[in-house]
Amino acid sequence: MRKRKFLLGCHLSIGKGFPAVIDEAERLGINAVQIFSHSARSWRMKPLDPEEAKAFRKRWESSEVEYTVIHTSYLLNLASPDGELWEKSLASLREEVRRAGVLGIPDVVTHLGSHKGTGLEQGIAQVAEAILRLQDSPEWRRWEGRLLLELTAGAGDTVGVRFEELAAIIERAGGDERLGICLDTCHAFASGYELRTLEGLEATLRELEATVGLKRLWLVHLNDSAYPFASHRDRHAHIGRGKIGLEGFRLVVNHPALRELPFILETPKGELSGEDADMVNLRTVRGLRGK
Repeated sequence: MRKRKFLLGCHLSIGKGFPAVIDEAERLGINAVQIFSHSARSWRMKPLDPEEAKAFRKRWESSEVEYTVIHTSYLLNLASPDGELWEKSLASLREEVRRAGVLGIPDVVTHLGSHKGTGLEQGIAQVAEAILRLQDSPEWRRWEGRLLLELTAGAGDTVGVRFEELAAIIERAGGDERLGICLDTCHAFASGYELRTLEGLEATLRELEATVGLKRLWLVHLNDSAYPFASHRDRHAHIGRGKIGLEGFRLVVNHPALRELPFILETPKGELSGEDADMVNLRTVRGLRGK
């Protein structure tokens, strides 16, 4: 068994095929990867090629990548009061779980969606019912992985803005040990959880422990925030170049309750000061570790 390292990586494109994701991970020198299993802005899912899935698993096994996770489509709305959209979202989630099983990926992370004005209580009930239905499906029973509910920034009528909302969903869905959460630093900061000081981070983690429980926190999305604290606006920024700042990320990646978790960057792609933005953000985070 490999020695556990600082699990740090990025969200990577599958545009060149699943095995090529591992090639890109090795170019970046990362050991954690997040992907979409298909286009994130389309309901259509191209069938997985069994040979490509097999090649991905083989390529992954021969690499230094230790952790992978699938992020579901942005179109899912598990909190929707619209029956047709809710069923479509549930079907998509079931397919994501099936694909994770085929690819050998242990975790799936999802946004929860919006209650569209029907109220938070109704939205929570809708999400919990979707998860109960998922757990009663053959896709869930065949898969041995985990479903992670992502904290959101709180724009509009979104569900999952506070830890107690995530805790309520997990409880109503039966408290299965395979249900956990993903903490996105931009979303947490935008929803009103302080991360910039040790006192603020400690208070945030105490609230998390008192509601969901730290044992259910399995993934951290590392993103700075383009908008101010408690703005409820979701706009990711490069690490240390937003409103959270370098000190906040230094605290997060070194905190005893968090440091053993996988950290995935969802920062803007492209170039930053003439260099690959992922490379710059990764170097920044690595420079904060151990300080």
